[in-house]
Amino acid sequence: MSYKTDRRRRQIRAKGRTMQVMRPTGAPSVSVMAYAPPPQAVTLDTGAAIAPFVAQITNDELAASTYGVPRTNDILMDGDRRYALKDAQPIYDGSTICGWTLISSGGETNDISGSLV
Repeated sequence: MSYKTDRRRRQIRAKGRTMQVMRPTGAPSVSVMAYAPPPQAVTLDTGAAIAPFVAQITNDELAASTYGVPRTNDILMDGDRRYALKDAQPIYDGSTICGWTLISSGGETNDISGSLV
């Protein structure tokens, strides 16, 4: 393991929280340790400011499971918030993937009646 991969793992484990990545069908899913830095850029969509939700993960959990690589429209669950992946960019350490930057939108939550808010 190189210094870059080790440093990335330490940072994500120190600042991150557990999230769930799943296919739109709901299976398979995998728990990942993810770090979501504060939003940096805001885009305008139908006149309203919308910031994409960006989470950084290591490749450890994905490589240890049968999940495979993250894809567009996969679901990222952060607690009770549900995000749809728009892009998944691999982070390389040499020729090896050591992590992913997941770019998503949404953030809907379930209220107590069970409907999406």
